Amino acid sequence: MAEQKIKQVGIDIGRNIRRIRLEKGYGQTDFVRMLQLKNVDITRETLVKIERGIQHITGSQLRGIRDCLDTTYDELLK
Repeated sequence: MAEQKIKQVGIDIGRNIRRIRLEKGYGQTDFVRMLQLKNVDITRETLVKIERGIQHITGSQLRGIRDCLDTTYDELLK
C-alpha cells in the first residue's frame, strides 16, 4: 500500500521547513543527506518541490524532517 501524501492546503509546510532549515544553518544538499541517513526516501529535487509547495509530503518525510530539524509538528504545521 502506498504511503498517503499530505496536502499543503492552508498550511505552508514547505515554507516552514525552509525557514527552520535555514535557521539551523543546513544547506539543501546536506539536509537531504541527513534525511537519507535516517532512511527517509527523498532527493534534493523533492525537497525543493516540497519547500516551494508544489509537491505533497509523505508522513515518513515529515517525520524525518521533524527529527532532523529537532523541531515539533506544531512548528512545521503552523
